[in-house]
Amino acid sequence: MGDITELIHQARDGDPTALDRLFEVIYPDLRRIARARLRGRMAEEDLGTTALVHECYLKMHAAQRLDAPDRSRFFAYVAMAMRSIIVDLARVRASQRRGGGVEHVAFDADNESPSDPQDAAQIIRIHEALEEIAHHDVRLSRLVEMRYFGGYQDEEIAQALDLSVRTVRRDWQKARLLLTAALR
Repeated sequence: MGDITELIHQARDGDPTALDRLFEVIYPDLRRIARARLRGRMAEEDLGTTALVHECYLKMHAAQRLDAPDRSRFFAYVAMAMRSIIVDLARVRASQRRGGGVEHVAFDADNESPSDPQDAAQIIRIHEALEEIAHHDVRLSRLVEMRYFGGYQDEEIAQALDLSVRTVRRDWQKARLLLTAALR
């Protein structure tokens, strides 16, 4: 059993320092995942790689229990947490775009924000489409969540979901069709 799996077991069993040690060990992996998720999606001032990893840690720490029995399921759980954080931020950005109680400021090319409001709307639409897909097939929803919000490759998803890589690729094709239909 690897160090990571042992730390996951200790955290799951209630060791208060195990989650801290676990995040310390996997921090570089989490930054890689977060960087993949944020590339081209969110403006750096809204949510950077480090902020996403730290928000993920705070979310898991607040839960005060870890429901992941092993490394692969832990990383699937991390993908779900990152999805939640990204969707929450997208909702905030979307509400700000509609006013959100903010004083109106006339458009000035010098004050233009680099963040794309369409990006926030797209993230929310994908989140809602995933919820719709989950009503029909939870596995497809988890696959899309891990791929889109977690940045995982087919092999990593297969390991986390106990599937073959071929099944993941077939499911990804099906999920893309369902996503396309749900987003129309």
